[in-house]
Formats: sequence, C-alpha cells, structure tokens
Amino acid sequence: MAQIKNKELVARQIKDGLRAIASHTTKTVERVDQDIAPQLAIEARTLKSWKTPSAIPDNIDEDKLLGLIWLILEHGGLSLAWLTTLLSATSLPVVDPPTPSWVRSYLKIARVASGAGSTPLSESAIERTIEHLFYNGITGIPSSPASTHLLEFPDGIMSPESPFYIERASDTVALNTLKSQGAALVIKAPRQMGKSSLLLRISRLAEKLEKRVVLMDCQRFDKAALTNPDLFYRLFCGWLGNLLKLDNRVEEFWSEFPGNIQHCSNYLEEYLLPELNSPLVLAMDEVDHLFDTPFRSDFFGMLRSWHNARQLSHIWKNLDLVLVTSTQPYQFVQDLNQSPFNVGIILELEDFTPGQVAELNRRHGYPFLAEEEAKLIELTGGQPYLTRQALYMVANGSYTPDRLFEKANDEYGPFGEHLRYYFQRLHHNPQLVEGLRTTILANTCSDETTFWRLQGAGLVRRHGKKVIPRCKLYNDYFRERLL
Repeated sequence: MAQIKNKELVARQIKDGLRAIASHTTKTVERVDQDIAPQLAIEARTLKSWKTPSAIPDNIDEDKLLGLIWLILEHGGLSLAWLTTLLSATSLPVVDPPTPSWVRSYLKIARVASGAGSTPLSESAIERTIEHLFYNGITGIPSSPASTHLLEFPDGIMSPESPFYIERASDTVALNTLKSQGAALVIKAPRQMGKSSLLLRISRLAEKLEKRVVLMDCQRFDKAALTNPDLFYRLFCGWLGNLLKLDNRVEEFWSEFPGNIQHCSNYLEEYLLPELNSPLVLAMDEVDHLFDTPFRSDFFGMLRSWHNARQLSHIWKNLDLVLVTSTQPYQFVQDLNQSPFNVGIILELEDFTPGQVAELNRRHGYPFLAEEEAKLIELTGGQPYLTRQALYMVANGSYTPDRLFEKANDEYGPFGEHLRYYFQRLHHNPQLVEGLRTTILANTCSDETTFWRLQGAGLVRRHGKKVIPRCKLYNDYFRERLL
C-alpha cells in the first residue's frame, strides 16, 4: 500500500491529471472517471474520492496508484514536475533529481499496473513518455527552480494569501475605503474578473479593523423568495441575524403595516445594529441576481436610504455597504436618487496590465518566454481568468505554449469550458447574438441595452468610438461560429 502523506497535494495532482486527460481527449471529466476506473478495477466513485482531500484514504493500493499515474502521463501529457510532486506526497520512492532511467523503471511497473500489460508496444509508449518528460522542454511548477509555489487551479474564489493573487490598483482603493466609517463601495466587473476574491480580501481587512462582516451571496435566494417580496425581506433579515449569530426576532418586527421596507429598516436600526459592539460591513455579492425581481426598485431604494440616513443618525454610521455586480445597474434601477450604485466609491475592475501578466508568469516559473508572453496578452487581453488558465495549463505541462495558441479556439481546448459557457448563454438570446455579430463585423453595436449586456458579460468593450470584442480569443472563437 502507498501511504498518502499529503492528502491535499495528492488530491490536487490527481484532479489536475484527470482534467488534463479530459482536455487532451475532448471528454468531460466525469466521462474520464468512468473510462479510467474500470481499467484500475475500481469504481468511478472511488476514483472521484481520490480527488477530494477530505475523502482520500490514508493508504491507496500501490498498483492502482501507479496504474493511474501511467494513464495520466500517457493520455494527459503532464510534466515531470507533476509526477515528482505527486510521488513526493506519498510513501512511494522518488529520486531527486529524477533521471530517465529511474522514471523508465517506474513507468514499466506503472503500465503493467494500469492493465495495459508489458508488450513491445508498451516499450515504445514508455519511450515516447520519457521523451516528453525529459526532452520536450516542458517544465512545471511546483518543482520548477524559478518558483517555489504549488500550482493552484484557476477557478473559484482565491485566498488572500494565495501566491498567485495579483493586487491591482482597484485593490488599494477598495481596502483604503473600508478603513473609514460608514463606507459605501460598489464593485463592478464582468464574470471571472476577481470580484469575489477582492470581496474576500476586503472582508479579511474589515475583520482586522474589528468590524463585523456579513458576506451575503444573492445567488442563494431561491425562486420563491425572488418572486415574493414579503418572503424575501423576512429571509433577508433572518439571514443577516443568523450570520451575526443573533436571535431571530423577525416576526416581532413584522406586521401588516407599515410595509416590508420599514420593517426591514427597523430590524437593523432597532435590533441588529444596536446589538453589535462594532461597525457592520454588509457585503452583498452577485446583487445583479436581484435585478429581475419585481421589488428591485424598492429594495435598492432601501439600501440607498440607509446610506443617506448616516447623515442624520449615529447608528447608521456603523453600517458599511459593499455591493458587487456583473451587470450595469443603470438598466434596472433608473431613478438615480433611489440607487445605491452611484454613491460612495465605484470601482470597475480592470484587466491585468502587461507588467502584471509578466509578474504572474514569473510566479508560475516562467512557462512563457518573453515573446510568448506578449502573444498571450494579445490572446486574452489580460483577462484575469483566461490569463491564469493559460499559465496554469502550460506550467503543469498540459500544453506547450505553441499548442495552447494552436488549440485556443477549440471547443474542448484549453479554454473550451469557458467559451462554451458563453456560447450557450448567447444561443438563447438572439438579440445578443446579433449584437455580437455586428460588433465583430462592423465594430459597432447600435442598441445601447445590448451593448451594456455584452459588456457586462465581458465579451465586448469600447475602444474610442468603436465597440470591439474584448480580446482576440473571443473575436476568433465567435467569428468562426456566428458569421
């Protein structure tokens, strides 16, 4: 049995390896699990558990682990760094630095363990893998001498302590804003620009400043709440109190009159805020999830009234508001005097600058040379997620830079999942399809609402008087499919 010494690291390496197979074979990760598990004589759910640190066992059958290693190296094209990092997190022996002869002996055992057996064909497959690992010039973190950081898959919210977090000018403004009392901050940016990660950094700072923080993800309100204002306001207040670990007294404050807005405001002014011994930061993520509700004007008008009340009441000065949105709110909250989106500090998150891309490339161990780095910036436009995805895929050996650029527009290439998401969203909205088509063909978008929606999705941007695709990747991908 192979002892698992570092469950988090082993789970991450296995997860990366299976993702690499999916990328190279144009299959889903779920399909890869289903195909590989029988070859190892295990169930798909067992293989899936090996990708989760909390579920991975203390020991894994050595033959099955070696068999999985072979299948990942053969079909996923990962780097020597991936192999040595995985082995170092188990009780399996590892030579430092690894040599071709040592890896060759390992692969012979691993290929037999995978169920492929030992045949003349296996010898050629092993030699191809050795050539890839040692002679194709593919390097990868974590063992790259240029970097000591363990790779992080670029998905979801980033930890403020992540070595791959790039601080932008907007970070400094946001953090400075929260140092004042009665702050109001609006963060606007398309999907996968780092809004939620910045929100987490803001929350950590607020806690250090001894402020109470409530992080509220508006996507968690269900359909019933989003169509019933009476239910919504009750849930909103109850959720606030629950996150603050205070008793639920919603029903005490609710009656038929004077109405939901007054009840909700009273709940904060007369109960929640006085109960706290420190200022409260109400940070609401994905507030655009509320833009299609029938009560949006009333709700956001209420938030604006709380902001205005700071001038009249000391208790309201203890409330900081942070609102995060992907969509331009002006389409939905039209009365500027009733909008919380045009007061305080308004931040629109920017793409990475060339200097920031260069720094991120350095932190990944320089997987891109200088000329390749410039080509990457042209491809992604510095869009944070796409940039990190490209660096990650090359750093872990899933792609060489040339192959990444060659396959960039493929449905199941390095950005396939991201691109398919947008294509499927557009597919259900002919107006947006036509707007993007016109942008690609004529660098214009005559309908302002369509432009705002495409810009909010992160697909287009203004360039002087022109409207153009956000980056070369989007231009090339959608040009092939919409024209």
